[in-house]
Amino acid sequence: MNKSIFSIITGTGSYIPTKVVKNEKFLENKFFNSSGERIAKKNEDIVEKFLQITEIEERRYVEDKYVASDIAYFAALDALNSSNIDKETLDYIIVAHNFGDVKKSNPKTDIVPTLASRVKHKLEIVNPYCVAYDLPFGCPGWIQAVIQANYYIKSGDAKRVLVIGAETLSRIADPHDIDRMLYSDGAGAAILEAVESNTPVGIITHITRSDTFEHSNLLRMDVSYNPDYINDNLFLKMNGRKLYEYALNTVPQVVKDCIDKSGVGLSNIKKVLIHQANAKMDYAILSRVFKLYAVTEIPENIMPMTIAKFGNNSVATVPILYDLIQKHKLENQVIERGDHLVFASVGAGMNVNVIVYKQP
Repeated sequence: MNKSIFSIITGTGSYIPTKVVKNEKFLENKFFNSSGERIAKKNEDIVEKFLQITEIEERRYVEDKYVASDIAYFAALDALNSSNIDKETLDYIIVAHNFGDVKKSNPKTDIVPTLASRVKHKLEIVNPYCVAYDLPFGCPGWIQAVIQANYYIKSGDAKRVLVIGAETLSRIADPHDIDRMLYSDGAGAAILEAVESNTPVGIITHITRSDTFEHSNLLRMDVSYNPDYINDNLFLKMNGRKLYEYALNTVPQVVKDCIDKSGVGLSNIKKVLIHQANAKMDYAILSRVFKLYAVTEIPENIMPMTIAKFGNNSVATVPILYDLIQKHKLENQVIERGDHLVFASVGAGMNVNVIVYKQP
């Protein structure tokens, strides 16, 4: 029997910033709505309602001296150390992000050279055929980069690919927008390698969709909600209600389609590692996935959650989740050999992607 080429994850890494910002910090903020009007509700009530919906108690902000390429490098080093491979054997380095390097002192996007080029430079990789490039794809960027890496590997073009997701959302969040409390910083990385096998292993299947015709502006950049803000810097803006509706109406079916395409079956899925922007939304997505299969009982601990302590760190959420579980740093969370996992994300574009992965 001829063996097929599959992509497996052989090393993982992450960087979780040390600066902890609790909800109480936002009691001092002056919040405005999208019409530029000061929100009359007390900040104590705003923060309490926010906690009830999102479950976010605190989030991590990157240290002032670092930018996204720095923390991407830290996560890459961690992944390389866990894989024990020679960094010069990497065929590609793909960095998923959306805002580039944004300095604390000058909060504007810097993407030249690419973050991947900066990471390759920091890693001191000499090999000119290690191709380094970036992928902006909203919060689903890391998963999409993994999908691209899988294409390179299955085509025979690559044997090893380093995929990183890094973001510093705290630098592009409007201090006068309630949604600022969602955003956080972090980086996660994984090394994918080619393996020949008679039976499917690693990435089994994947699906991506982009809904731009009606939903391209659910996440966008715009000026501060505060009409008297000191400058015209652009901040990340979100139509939260519409985004919530889109996610609930779209993500569950894509997850089901990907599981069905894999031939694995829902009962064999042991973990769902999903992008985390809102705990209430994630629970609703998971519930709808099971309802699509006419299943009412959801297995305990199937969806690990880190949002309460880490907030929404965009492209970094899923790789950080996987890394923490791999290294036994999440309580009551274990991935065994042969387990089937779902990686899923939704974000700006609007984009949704899903991978079914079999742990080697």
